[in-house]
Amino acid sequence: MHEALYRFIHVHYMEILAAFPVVLLLIGLSIAIRIDQYILRQKRRIMLIICVLVFSLIAQNFLDNLLTYGTPMITLRKVIDIYGYAIRPVILLLFLYIVCPRKPSKLWWVLIGINAGVYLTAMFTDICFTINEENMFQGGWPVLRNSCMISSLLLLGALVISSLRDYHPLKRKEIWIPVFSVSIILFSLLLDSCVHETQQPVSFLTISIVISSALYYIWLHFQFVRAHEKDLAAEQRIQIMMSQIQPHFLYNTLATIRSLCLKSPETAAQTIDKFSRYLRQNLDTLSQSGLIPFKQELEHVKIYTEIEMLMFPYIHIRYDIEDDRFMLPMLTVQPLVENAIRHGVRARDVGQIDITVRKNETGHTITIADNGLGFDPSTIDTADEKHIGIRNVRERLEKQCGGSLRVESRQDEGTEVTLFIPRASQADGESKQEGAVR
Repeated sequence: MHEALYRFIHVHYMEILAAFPVVLLLIGLSIAIRIDQYILRQKRRIMLIICVLVFSLIAQNFLDNLLTYGTPMITLRKVIDIYGYAIRPVILLLFLYIVCPRKPSKLWWVLIGINAGVYLTAMFTDICFTINEENMFQGGWPVLRNSCMISSLLLLGALVISSLRDYHPLKRKEIWIPVFSVSIILFSLLLDSCVHETQQPVSFLTISIVISSALYYIWLHFQFVRAHEKDLAAEQRIQIMMSQIQPHFLYNTLATIRSLCLKSPETAAQTIDKFSRYLRQNLDTLSQSGLIPFKQELEHVKIYTEIEMLMFPYIHIRYDIEDDRFMLPMLTVQPLVENAIRHGVRARDVGQIDITVRKNETGHTITIADNGLGFDPSTIDTADEKHIGIRNVRERLEKQCGGSLRVESRQDEGTEVTLFIPRASQADGESKQEGAVR
């Protein structure tokens, strides 16, 4: 037994070495999928099935190569070839299960069943293919002989169409993964057709399928990251909403309204209306995750500051808005104005806040300057909860519109916060606002 194995390895060691890197890659991929707890269980199960089928395809390639150039075993070679032709479309369909958000049509399984049935006829007739007495492959009717090719091309087309249809509108960059996978599979078919007379223990097509399996595993992790980012964004919106509805602001506002009810019922009614709009816009952050028009954010700022100025008449707000036709993340300016009031100008005899918007060739600049107490800007990136609002606004600016935030502050002199919104957001804002007008 050991001698026979030794002779086999000695004779076929070149073929074994040729397949070794591909097998190692597939083993590593299988282990990674097996222990990975971040992708969905159903998708992980499909990936493991793909790995098992690809292992069997490598074995099929290896045995087919041995039977083609070794001792003739016609019946066994037919069985091996039938398996190879039947299993390749199955792997491609499982790739479609990985990419397609919806479950693919059951008609694909009917197509795969027909494909397998076509090649099974080789056991009884030569209409599809046969192996002659000289151990040479002979094709039958062109349509039947190329059934695997036709089925595979249809599935590859479905992969590309599904990817472009479901992910291109979302502008997801990982769309290149299925498209590139289809490209290398098609290229491998071309390479195999050029070397069909050469001994090849593992075909280029099988190698490309192994590479595609690794690419689709990466695809699944991209989808996990996307879902995780959505969860974080939703949690962040809740935190923003809760941080903006501060208890002391609620109590002070309600106390002011109660006082106004006795002195000026009309002003009290107006304040109640402003307060309800303020609460409604904060609650809207739970359902809005994209950019909003600056006009909407500015309205929210004005509602908040008008309520604050009722409670603290010595605070003054000046607006210098050069242009307001651009988009920005919700609750970016208002939290900074709130910081300026709460931690800055309330301590002054006369508090002054200037909100300035300027437009240039690259985008918009929003400046919130106050004459408050000031602070050390180096403490912004520390664990100090006092500056969590600034850190939150800066992070959302960077992620949602590619913007930036800069803080300049001096103790007892005041603070100036500058937000930059790039021109891309300006274009979006103009187009969306024009659409709204129409």
